[in-house]
Amino acid sequence: MLIKKYIVNNMNEAMNRIRYELGKEAIIISQRKIRRPGFLGFFKKKVIEVTAAIDNSNKDDKDMESSVEIIKKIMENKEKLNSKKLELSKEEFNKNSHEDKNKQLLDKEILLNEIQEMKNMMSSMMNNSLSVSQEESELEGLLKNSDLNEDIIRNILMKVENIDNELEDVEKAKIVIKEMIPISTMILKDVIVLVGPTGVGKTTTIAKLAGRLSLIEKKTVGLITIDTYRIGAVEQLKTYADIMRIPFKVVFSIKDMEEAISDMKDCDVILVDTTGRNSKNTMQISELRAFIDNTRTENIHLVISATTKNRDIDTIVEGYKPLGYNNIIITKLDETTTYGSVLNIIQYAGKPVSFITTGQNVPDDIRKIDPEEMGTLILGENNIC
Repeated sequence: MLIKKYIVNNMNEAMNRIRYELGKEAIIISQRKIRRPGFLGFFKKKVIEVTAAIDNSNKDDKDMESSVEIIKKIMENKEKLNSKKLELSKEEFNKNSHEDKNKQLLDKEILLNEIQEMKNMMSSMMNNSLSVSQEESELEGLLKNSDLNEDIIRNILMKVENIDNELEDVEKAKIVIKEMIPISTMILKDVIVLVGPTGVGKTTTIAKLAGRLSLIEKKTVGLITIDTYRIGAVEQLKTYADIMRIPFKVVFSIKDMEEAISDMKDCDVILVDTTGRNSKNTMQISELRAFIDNTRTENIHLVISATTKNRDIDTIVEGYKPLGYNNIIITKLDETTTYGSVLNIIQYAGKPVSFITTGQNVPDDIRKIDPEEMGTLILGENNIC
């Protein structure tokens, strides 16, 4: 049950605000004239304090009316008792009889006890109301704990409400989440380009893909890197290429890109690692675009880490859109304890997921995303490690 107080100038204003905020089913519990809080309020015209309530639980209307009536009676009795208490206080000054004073003190003590009981009843009812509210928002709490975007949470809750079956809300949410995760159907062949910001694990991911394709799927694979800015990136990828015995090329210019791809034309798959760029720097993105255009491929994957802050995800997916990526690879699921960012990334980018990575092992820790598993991860029922 939700209870709210309104400070208004007249009842018409109160009714408008109550209908707007609580709805037509809200009931007015009490109303009284008061002065506005603060020193200046003493000199101003009195206003009306209106208390209204609405049952936001799944109980029927009769239960609601019953609860509201109880609160109403408590508040009415409390006001009467407070009034009696005030009267007794005044009478105490006018009566001199010792016996009357003792009697008044006794009556006052009884009244104070009754007032305290009323307060306890009010507190108990409010706690019960809060308990119901907490039960109702259990799913919302789970979603928030997963660091999901608020708009996505609202979307999930709305879809859960529209599912008409006997399942628990958490189970319904798993169904909704599953439907929100598109899986890439793109075949890994020809030229595949990985793009994304620094530190998301592009080089390790491309090594995992090379190992998967060459060692497990027995395809001929070539490796190309244009990441000549980062110290050690070339050596790292070359080491992987030597271990897997696959051709490796370093590209410094657009002309070099054309030659490297031509030299590897007999490979089933050519994997291209790119330099991590600032997604907000349009010049850097344009330079990268020139290299990618010369690969003449549409198989471009945006690599983004599951540890990326929610407020940065939108900046990254928007900043890299000029490169024409059509798939998402989400990395470092092993480095987070909450998985809402996975759904945030998918919803922001609006692209299917080709792979997720779950560790540093090459080539083992890369696999297709499982939408059902993601539901249990996001709702806190499971974890990667």
